This record gives sequence, C-alpha cells and structure tokens, in this order.
Amino acid sequence: MPVMSRSPPRVTRAARGHVLFLRASLIVLFLLWPRPSAGKKKLYIGALFPMSGGWPGGQACMPSAQMALDLVNNRSDILPDYELELIHYDSMCDPGEATKLLYDLLYTEPIKIVLMPGCSGVSTLVAEAARMWNLIVLSYGSSSPALSNRQRFPTFFRTHPSATLHNPTRVQLFQKWKWTRIATIQQTTEVFTSTLDDLEQRVKEAGIEISVRQSFLTDPAVAVKNLKRQDARIIVGLFYETEARKVFCEVFKEKLYGKKYVWFLIGWYADNWFKIKDPAINCTVENMTEAVEGHVTTEIVMLNPETVRGVSNMTSQEFLTALMSRLGGKNPEETGGFQEAPLAYDAVWALALALNKTVAPLKAKGRRLEDFNYNNHDITSEIYRALNTSSFEGVSGHVVFDAQGSRMAMTLIEQLQGGSYKKIGYYDSSQKNLSWFGNDVWIGAGPPADRTVVIEEYRFLSQKLFAAVSVFAGLGILLGIVCLTFNIYNGNVRYIQNSQPYLNNMTAVGCMMALAAVFPLGIDGHHVHRSQFPVVCQFRLWLLGLGFSLAYGSMFTKIWWVHTLFTKKEEKKEKKKQHLEPWKLYATVGVLLAIDFLSLMIWQIVDPLHITVEKFTKEAPKEDLDVLIQPLLEHCNSEKMNTWLGVVYGYKGLLLLLGIFLAYETKSVSTEKINDHRAVGMAIYNVAVLCLITAPVTMILSSQQDASFAFASLAIVFSAYITMVVLFVPKCDVLHMRRLITRGEWQSEQQDTLKTGSSTNNNDEEKSRQLERENRELQKIIQEKEERVSALRNQLAERQALRNRRRPSTGQNQNHSAPPPSSQPDPKSLLPPPGYPNPTTDNHSLPPSFSNSSNLYPADSKMSRNHCHNSQIPLLYK
Repeated sequence: MPVMSRSPPRVTRAARGHVLFLRASLIVLFLLWPRPSAGKKKLYIGALFPMSGGWPGGQACMPSAQMALDLVNNRSDILPDYELELIHYDSMCDPGEATKLLYDLLYTEPIKIVLMPGCSGVSTLVAEAARMWNLIVLSYGSSSPALSNRQRFPTFFRTHPSATLHNPTRVQLFQKWKWTRIATIQQTTEVFTSTLDDLEQRVKEAGIEISVRQSFLTDPAVAVKNLKRQDARIIVGLFYETEARKVFCEVFKEKLYGKKYVWFLIGWYADNWFKIKDPAINCTVENMTEAVEGHVTTEIVMLNPETVRGVSNMTSQEFLTALMSRLGGKNPEETGGFQEAPLAYDAVWALALALNKTVAPLKAKGRRLEDFNYNNHDITSEIYRALNTSSFEGVSGHVVFDAQGSRMAMTLIEQLQGGSYKKIGYYDSSQKNLSWFGNDVWIGAGPPADRTVVIEEYRFLSQKLFAAVSVFAGLGILLGIVCLTFNIYNGNVRYIQNSQPYLNNMTAVGCMMALAAVFPLGIDGHHVHRSQFPVVCQFRLWLLGLGFSLAYGSMFTKIWWVHTLFTKKEEKKEKKKQHLEPWKLYATVGVLLAIDFLSLMIWQIVDPLHITVEKFTKEAPKEDLDVLIQPLLEHCNSEKMNTWLGVVYGYKGLLLLLGIFLAYETKSVSTEKINDHRAVGMAIYNVAVLCLITAPVTMILSSQQDASFAFASLAIVFSAYITMVVLFVPKCDVLHMRRLITRGEWQSEQQDTLKTGSSTNNNDEEKSRQLERENRELQKIIQEKEERVSALRNQLAERQALRNRRRPSTGQNQNHSAPPPSSQPDPKSLLPPPGYPNPTTDNHSLPPSFSNSSNLYPADSKMSRNHCHNSQIPLLYK
C-alpha cells in the first residue's frame, strides 16, 4: 500500500498570539532573572511609596521601580561594580506620616544615597529637608509647581512634569472652544494652590476671566453650592482622587452637570475612580457615572505612544506586559498609580545612569560612590551634575530635565465618553502645537457656552400706538393751519379784531409746534441709528418747550392783562379809563418765550442731551433655559437731568397754577378789548390740569416706553385740540360766515356800532354782553332819577309844613268871609329851591321811553333796582 502523506497541522491566529506572548514572557524573565553579584557593593535608595491615601500611586509605581532595579542590576554596562537596593515605606500620601518615615530612613543604617518620594506634599517635606543631609531627591509622582523653586529645593528632580504643564493645555482648549469665563474649585493644599496661581496668571494673559474661585479642606458641599449659585459653567477642579468622589457626589446633588457644564480634572486618577465604592459619600455608582459624564482630563504623556526601544531595551508595550505580570493580573483601572508607573520606571533608570556617569569623575578625584555619607558634598555635586544633564529614551518618552529639575513632556487630552476615557488630542507646550483627533463628544449640540447666554434686546415703542397718535397729531396740525388761515383772513372783522388775533395766531402756531413734537417723541432706535438719537432728543426738547411757550404764553398774556385792567373798582376804573395797548401783550409773550429760549440754550450748551441705556432684570424665555434676555431701553438724558427738569417743571408749574388763579378771578369780567378771555380761561383750565397730571406720571412711567409715550403724547394732543376748538370754533360759525358773505358786510369797517351789533345778533355771547352793558347804564340813570325825586318830595313836604304853620295866624286877622284856600297847590309852590333844576324841564336826560318818570314809577313809593325787570329791556331798543 502506498504510504499516505500527512499535511502539517493548521496554526490558528490565537495560537500564534499565545506563542508570541510566551516568547516575550521568557525574554522578560531572562532579563529579570537575578544573577550572582559576587563582589558588588550595594547602594541604597530610600523610597516612600503611597500605598493608600489621597493618591495610592505606590500600588503600581513600587513594582515598576523594583522591575527597573532588577534590570539595572543585571546590566553589565551600568554600574558593573555596584548593586542598587530599594528600601521603601508606605507614606500614605500624608506629610505627617512621611516625617516619621524620613526620620527612620536617615537615622537607621544603611546610608541612603538618594531619596525617592511620591506625593507632592510628601516630596515638599522631603526635598526641603534633604539638603541638610546632602541628599539628592528624585520624585516619580510629584506635580506641585512649588517644587520648581531651586532656592527652596536645590537638590530636587522629578520625572513627573510639573502640574503647571497642564495649564498651557487648558488655556489652549479654552481658546479653541471660545471660552472667556471659567471657574475653579480646589482642595486646600500647596500643590493645587500653586497650580491655580499659575493658571490664573496664564488665563489673565490670554484674556480669560476667572469669575469664581472656590476652595475646600475636607467637605466640598458649600464650595459646589457657590459654583451653582454664581452660574459657573466651565469649571477646573484640582483635588486628589478621594476628594474628587466627594466633589462629584455634591455635583450630582446640585445638578451641576449636563449639557451646560464642562469639568476639567487631573488625568492621573484611576480610570474607574468614580466607580469605586467610598463610604465617605452617599451617592451610588450610577449617580457618580451620570455626574462625571463628558468631563475632560489633561495629563502628562506618561507612556511613549511610539514603538521605540529605549535605554532599557524595552518598548512601552513590552513594559506594560511586564508590569501586568508583576501585578499578578490585577485590574489596572483599580490599581493606583498605574498611569505613573512608567515615570517610576524611568526615574530608576535616570538615577542609575547618573550614578554610572559619576563613577569616572569620582575616581579621578580619588572618590567612590560607596564613600558617600551625609556630610560629603562632593559626591552629591557630581550626582546633581549628572542628573541635570540626563537625556535618554525611556518607556515614558524622552527624559530630560529643565533648569528647575522638572520633566519636559507632552500633554494628553482625554474625555470621558460613555463611562470610559477616550483620547481626543495631544498638546506640545514647547512647540505650541495642538494635535486634535476631532472625536470629542458633547451632550448638547456642541461645546456649551461659558456663561448663560445673555441676548440684549432693545425695547421699542409699539408702532401701532405711534401710528395712531401720529395720525391724531397730523390732523391736529391741519386743524391748526385751518384756524390760523381763518384768523388771518378775517383779521379785519371787528369781532375778530377784538379778540387780539395776533395772540390767537401765536396760540395756533404753538399748538402746531407741540403737536409736531409728538413725532420725535415716538422716534427711537427702531427708526434712526444710535448716533443720530441725540438730534432727536434735541428736537423733542425744543419743539415742546417753544410750542408750550407760544401756545400757553399767549393765553396767559390775555388772562393776565384782563385781570390787571378789569378787576379794579368801578370808580377807579372810571377815573383812570385805562386803555390796553397791543404792544404790551406782545411784549409779555416775548418775555415768556425769551425765558424758555435762554434756559433751553443754556441747557444745551452746558449739559447737552445724550443717549443712555437702561438695563432691566434679565428674563428667561420659555423655550431655552440656557438663554436670558437682557431688555434695554434708550433714554434721552444728561448729566444733571433731574436738576434741569426740576427747574423747568417748577417754573412751568407755577405758571400753570397762576394761570388757573387768574382765569378764576376773571370769570365774571366782561370787556370788548379781549372778548374771548372766558374761552381762554377754559383752555387754561384744561391745559393746566393735563400738564400737572401728565408730567409726574411720565416721570414715574419712564421705564415703560408705551405707557410713557401714550400719556405724554395724548396730553399734548388733547391740550392742543381743546385749545384750538375753544378759541377758534365759536369764531367760525358756518351760519355766521354765510350771513356775512350774503350781506356783503365782510369788509365793512366804517359801519355804525349799532349796525355792527345787529349784524352779529346771532352771536349769543356778544348780545349778552351788550345787554349787560346797557342795563348797567340804565340802572345808573334810574338811580339818579330816584335820588332827585326823593329830594323833591322832601322839599315839598317841608313847604307844606311851613304853609300849615302860617295859616292859623292869618285866619285870626282876616275876615271869616274870605274864601277857603284851594285844594290844589300853587304851581309856584312846587318849584324847587334855588340851585335845583326845574323837574318839568328834565326830560332831555332820559331816553325817549323814559321822558315821563311818573309813567314808570308810582308817586307814593320808591323804586329800587330790582324793579327793572328783564321784560322792560326790549323797550330800550324801540
């Protein structure tokens, strides 16, 4: 039988990966396998690894450092005559505990050539004391910016970059997302305080504001509430991992997370730090996961992203494999300091290479490393010089120290997306180069705003209201033009002349100017540009001021002169017989107008009007809670606006009150010189009441543009309408105009006064005044006649009594046969005494209807004024 050949077994991809993993493990075991060190001298390193506390970084950093020591001790080209040995303690990241451990390290054998602390607080204590013992301090996990002070820490180095290296990255991200306002919250420790001071300086240079700065010692509840109350949106948090859980438990309670907020944290926490159960908080894992979602971390690049074999002949991935083997399969997310483990690894290598570099210089000086003691400054100086010039490729990247002993490195930017951290970019602060992956994810539509978006919204006058009032004002101006035209056209009519037409013309012009002020009063930023608004303010002021002076000033002038001339006693008036000269009226109006013109001119020159913007309480629209509306309202204002208004309102108010008083005093006066003063008084009443009410109301409602404009403009419109209607409508009665045109008496100026009166019979007011005037004249005549009749009767009674006394004596001496005296008195006996006129010849002093006074007055009774009844008045016109 033919021999059948077998095909080779098929190797799967998983089997090949398993073989490669075993091969790498064998290589690592070979490198780490301890070799005999016969004749090697030991150099001791005192290390403090925080296995617990705020940052339990020693959980991963100590195995990493031990792994590096094993590799160094197995290298024949590095310290071939020496063996490094690690003496370590758990500092618990507590400076107090570290003080005790430092004492043990220094005062117990053997002598330590170098100290390696971890936390920043512990490193600060150790580095400040180490110079007293001539010890070099090399830290693997200290980020405090304060440790960069060479005067305070002259022998300090660190492979962990300074925390200030985060700040240029943060500022770059703030600028990328266009944030100009941030807030901070920090744990009260030196490392975070100094980091925040550096951040404050950098954001100030970048034009970014820190609006809120909060700090806490152990309980962050109050600080988080303050952030919420002050509307913090972009928040930088600086605290250790244990305090971070406390902070975000309070963040969850205050709802300080979500689409409106972004938190910036330190990137060296464990990956699942928010899922670790902590008895110090009362929030569930779900609560914490919800609160931390979307936050951004910045951390120093601690693992070389490139596949490069460094000085230890290991790539970064091979290092992680070996470290996982050392950790015995522990979950890296639950192992403190796993991210900083490459830094501890490279710290040991930096120390080994520096010590190796000092062997030759020391040998030339006749010194050896094993001769080191705490009083030997020369060996310390050589180790310092060697570390300061270190430069090599490690598993964390290129290792080099700056002048302050701090590591130079790139920054990694990560974001928590869906409960796990995702790399979203790198930033090289030395080159100012941002490498962005573009995979950042936000809860909202994009990066949130750094504050509540405030939208400025100007309040403008309702256009419907403005249009309605403008129509009334326009119609009022047309009415004023009609009244002015009528008054000018009929200026030669006696009745119009007796109403002082020029003053009425001024009133009409003033009303039109006041009505024209309604238009600039309603013009705002909706109609004109803001730069042109002061011109509108000036138009308002001048039109309204001069319009009031013309309209009210002319009416006030009429009522003033009526009160001055026609409220005196009748006898004084008869003696003086004062006449009203027109120039006095015009001069009075001119004085009032000049006062207003000068005051407005001084106001405009000394304190001109300009635009000011009034801000109201912010309003939240219903549709978007992240936006606030800032209502704004433009006003015409000046620096001393209240002072000017007080002067103007005080002067005008007194003028209005005086006008009311004069109108009341002259309400019963009747004169032909100003025949419409009663209508003027009625107009003054209305204008004064409207102005005195409107002025304070508009000042109170100045923040409500619609109400303020409505009150002011309607007061102007009503005042103008009432004034023109009261003054001009009675003068242009349609029937009266037709009668004048029909009779052809339009231009009659030479007619008799009685004909003029009869041609205006239809005017009730003129007729009433004429009747009153004639009635007063008749009353005077009747009174004079009554006095004369009374005197005559007294004389008659005296003569009769004298005759009776003479009659008895005469009868005794005469004959009784004489005839008796006649019952009729002797006509001569009725003659008045010398000096009195003959009553029978006095008929010429009476009107024709009163030629015989005995026809109107009984002989036996005295007639009073009240007997002149209105029914007898028509007799006067027969």
